[in-house]
Amino acid sequence: MKGIVFTELLTMAEQTVGEEALDEVLDQLALASGGAYSRVGNYPCSELVAIVGALSARTGMSGDDLQRAFGCWMLDRFKVLYPQFFEGRASSLEMLAAIENEVHVEVRKLYPDAELPRFETAWDGPRRLRMRYVSERPLVAFCEGLIRACADAFGDKVSVEVSRDSDREATFDITMIELAGQWTEVSHGAEDTPREPGAGIA
Repeated sequence: MKGIVFTELLTMAEQTVGEEALDEVLDQLALASGGAYSRVGNYPCSELVAIVGALSARTGMSGDDLQRAFGCWMLDRFKVLYPQFFEGRASSLEMLAAIENEVHVEVRKLYPDAELPRFETAWDGPRRLRMRYVSERPLVAFCEGLIRACADAFGDKVSVEVSRDSDREATFDITMIELAGQWTEVSHGAEDTPREPGAGIA
């Protein structure tokens, strides 16, 4: 797992529990990395899971709630660090639908050794996206946080239904309740999808 995920988790944790408490958590874990991470390095996901578990015990938040909070944090950071991935998207659903075949392609150009989860998406009408998450890492709740924060980033109001097969596989049914901008529909035969960004907007 890329080091940027670890450095951002520690930054969020420091802001939440404080530097001293975070140092105590890391010292207690006796991680192979020593709790020192480089943004471009690679580290085992087991260390991330261990840190989340220790922070859960420290704060009283469940591990899933911490993962969701971290997913929200990371989406905000992605917007700052990689704004090009968000440009030209008319809605959060369009952004989410583009992750596997567009965003991940660009991520692999930046980080050729990145091990990314797989997302399979299918439109169920113009306002509903089904998103299948498959990963070697137990981060379903983290993914849910990313999805919810993505909607917030675009100013959209969505409902998210989660069907878990395990901590590594889940299906997210994401329904647009209220679009921040103007919603447009276009028929594509058997399936309906949103228009291309900017289409039909006065």
